[in-house]
Amino acid sequence: MDYDSQLKTRLNAIRAEGRYRVFADIKRIRGRFPRATYHGPDGEREITVWCSNDYLGMGQNTHVLAAMHDAIDAVGAGSGGTRNISGTTHYHVELEAELADLHAKPAALLFTSGYIANEASLATLSKIFPDIVIFSDEMNHASMIEGIRHGRCEKVIWKHNDLDDLAAKLEQCDATRPKLVAFESVYSMDGDIAPIGEICALARKHNALTYLDEVHAVGLYGARGGGISERDGVSDQIDIIEGTLAKGFGLMGGYIAASENLVDAIRSFAPGFIFTTSISPVIAAGALASVRHLKASNEERLAHQQRAQVVKSVLAARGLPVLENPSHVVPVMVGDARVCKQLTDALLDEFDIYVQPINYPTVPVGTERLRLTPNPYHGEGDIAALADALDALWGRFALRRAA
Repeated sequence: MDYDSQLKTRLNAIRAEGRYRVFADIKRIRGRFPRATYHGPDGEREITVWCSNDYLGMGQNTHVLAAMHDAIDAVGAGSGGTRNISGTTHYHVELEAELADLHAKPAALLFTSGYIANEASLATLSKIFPDIVIFSDEMNHASMIEGIRHGRCEKVIWKHNDLDDLAAKLEQCDATRPKLVAFESVYSMDGDIAPIGEICALARKHNALTYLDEVHAVGLYGARGGGISERDGVSDQIDIIEGTLAKGFGLMGGYIAASENLVDAIRSFAPGFIFTTSISPVIAAGALASVRHLKASNEERLAHQQRAQVVKSVLAARGLPVLENPSHVVPVMVGDARVCKQLTDALLDEFDIYVQPINYPTVPVGTERLRLTPNPYHGEGDIAALADALDALWGRFALRRAA
C-alpha cells in the first residue's frame, strides 16, 4: 500500500471539485473588531472580517478581557486535568450555575466544545436508554448526527421543520419505547428557525424527550440571551438545551442544561466528558463574564439584529440572491464550488474582505454560498464596501441575480 499516494489522490479529488479548503492566516485587532491583520503571500495588510461566528464581538468585550486577565493572574493558565481528576475549578462551578440559570434549568454541564457537547450527550443517552429511538431533523448539525451514530440506537430522520412528517413518524413508533426528538433552533446555513413549541407539543403527546441545539441562538435571542426557546417562552418545555460559548458569548466551549439527574448521568457516563481535560479556567472566567453581561444588556443583541437586517436589505437592493430567513444569518447563494472559491479569493485579494466559501459537506452540492455574519461593529462604510464588491464580482463572474 502506497499510503502517501492514496492521501494525495484523495486530496486532489477535492481540489478538482473546487472544495479544497484554505484557511486565511489572520490576527484580529483588539479594540477594532471586525478588523484583522491578514498574513498573506505578499506580507501583512488590514482586512475586514465578514464570516466570524463571534456574532456580538464579545471576544473583544472589555468586561470579558478583564475577567480573563484577573483569572490568569489568580490561578494561571491551565485547568490541571480532566474534571474527574483535578480539572474542576471554582470558575467551572460558577459558569455551570450561571448557564443553568440562563435556561431556567436545575443543572448544566460544561464541555470543551459545542460539537463535543452534542456528540457526547446524544451518544450517551442512547446507551443509558438502550431501546431509545431518536427522531432527528434532516438538517441537524454534523455533531448531532455523529452523536446519534456513535450511540448505535435506532434513528428516524424527519423532514426539516415538517410537523406533519414528525407527527406521522412518532405515530408509527411503539408507544412503550423511549423516544427523543432532536432539533436545532436556528439552522446556521439557511438561517431558518424551528417551530419549537409545536415540536415540543408533539413530543409530549408521544412521551418523548426533547433535545434542542441552541448554538446559533444563545446570547443572541431572548430577554437574557437564552436563545429562541427563551424568546418564544418555551424553555420549560425543552428537556435538554445544548449551547456553545464560542459564538454569541465569544469564547470557546459547549454545554448542556437539563434536570439534575440527566446532567448527572451524562457527567457520570459520557466518555467525551470523563476523559477530556476541562476548559481553561481563564476561558471559563471570560465566558462567565460574557454570560452575565448579556443577561443584563440588550444593547448588543439589538444592534446585531439591526445590522443583519440592513445588510440583507442593501444586498437585496443590488439584486444579489440573499436567501430570505427570519434570523441574523445572511446566506448569499452561488451554487458552484469553484466559483464560490474564486469569488472569496477575489474579495480578499482585491477588496480586503474576508469571507470563507461554504461548500460540501457543510451544505449540499449545488447550494454553495457565501455566509455573511454581520455584527454590531460593522459600520455603514463596511456594508457599502461589501455591497460594492459583491455587485462588481457578481457581474464579473456572470452569476445569477435575484428575481
